[in-house]
Amino acid sequence: MSKTPAKVAAEAAETAYSAFETKAVEQLFDTSKMTDQFRAFTEKGVEQSKEAYAKLKAGAEEAQKALETTYETAKTVSGDLSLKSISALRANVTAGLDHLEALVGAKSFSEVVELQTAYLRKRVEMTVEQAKDMQATASKAVEDVSKPVKAMFDRAVKELKVA
Repeated sequence: MSKTPAKVAAEAAETAYSAFETKAVEQLFDTSKMTDQFRAFTEKGVEQSKEAYAKLKAGAEEAQKALETTYETAKTVSGDLSLKSISALRANVTAGLDHLEALVGAKSFSEVVELQTAYLRKRVEMTVEQAKDMQATASKAVEDVSKPVKAMFDRAVKELKVA
């Protein structure tokens, strides 16, 4: 198949238009500038990702430290509460045995009633005192255990307000 002059002219026109279009695109979009801009954009994205990772890592480490501190505090406080409970139990058993010994030594029914009344009054006072002591210890325990997590939470809220 031979090319007709019209086909040759059309191909030449198309080649010229394509060259013109390529030249126009190159003039509109300087590829070296685009490459530099893309590189700068990518580098900025990488830097921001590194900063975000560093903040996330620091936050995770801080949370881990707070949880470790909370665990150690809880362990210590539970030991204190156990000792208080054992002490209260020991005092109750001693008071009960002392009362039993006094009842065995009673010489009359009126003395038994008097001993029983005094014992019950002391038991109520002792129970109230033990309850107050346990409540104070438990309140302090809750405060001590929650302190590290609360401090971490407060710092996180302040950082969010700043950002």
